[in-house]
Amino acid sequence: MSETLGTLAHVLLIGDRNLVDAGCTEVLNDSPVLRALYATTASHGNKHQYLKEDGAPTVGFRPVNTGRTNVAGTDVEVNFDLKYLDPSWDIDVAIADAVPASKGGAVGYLDRGSKRNIRQALFGAEKQFFYGTGNDSDGFVGLNVATTLRYKDSLMVVDATGSTANTGSSVWFMRTDDTETEAMVVLGGTGNISVPEEALIIQKVDGSGKPYAAYFVPMGGYMGLQVGSKYSIGRICNLTAQAGKGLTDALIYQMLAKFPASRRPTFMAMNMRSLEQLRSSRTATNSTGAPAPLPTEVANVPIIVTDSIVSTEPILTATP
Repeated sequence: MSETLGTLAHVLLIGDRNLVDAGCTEVLNDSPVLRALYATTASHGNKHQYLKEDGAPTVGFRPVNTGRTNVAGTDVEVNFDLKYLDPSWDIDVAIADAVPASKGGAVGYLDRGSKRNIRQALFGAEKQFFYGTGNDSDGFVGLNVATTLRYKDSLMVVDATGSTANTGSSVWFMRTDDTETEAMVVLGGTGNISVPEEALIIQKVDGSGKPYAAYFVPMGGYMGLQVGSKYSIGRICNLTAQAGKGLTDALIYQMLAKFPASRRPTFMAMNMRSLEQLRSSRTATNSTGAPAPLPTEVANVPIIVTDSIVSTEPILTATP
């Protein structure tokens, strides 16, 4: 398989004394949903196992001197394997060593490259949460195939009724906390993505089998997603650009009504198209007649906007 390598042209840009490295980028790979989720370490290395209560105990009142049969609640065991997230990378020593000391030298170049790779890996992990193996076939299973979220008539889904093929989008409602009972990121080992203090120098071969020296930065860690209960995640699906098929407050309130009163979602996640649909569905009521502002919450549930939710989802159908 081919790989894209860094070029000397990039080093020339870094080495330009008139260039300020202000972190400018056209790459959309932030991961705000991932940052908002609580995290836990796996129960067994790269495997995670936990009990989920799936049946309440049967209890009640009884008359004096009359017995009653009380039945204990039930639990189901959930276990899954974590998948290895690998942001490792390498670069020809001739490229990294060409960076002048005034621009951080080889160490600065490698640090910046490692940060970029980690950022991209975390963006991929966030997208994996929503789309699972449809995003990366080697990654973990995502929310899109959960039985409560998979179809437009599933338990925790509200259908916006859009119908244009492969133009759909979803808004995801998530409940996360530090009790380890809701939606959480699961990390293997010590709960870190390992990053070495120094890059290794290795021998690589080019396409002709000729060797050259390269800096190699091995990074990675095991990751997965825990969904504590069927009430941890909700979804508004089939949002499209069709008239009347965008996000509205009414759809959001329908979704909130599916959550128990004692277990409201912590936040909702959407892309910019859905946010603008929500804004434009509102009527400005201020005295100046200015357009309605971009919403930041609905019913005290914060909105997180992310580029990891696409507007090219297939249209969800009813349960077959």
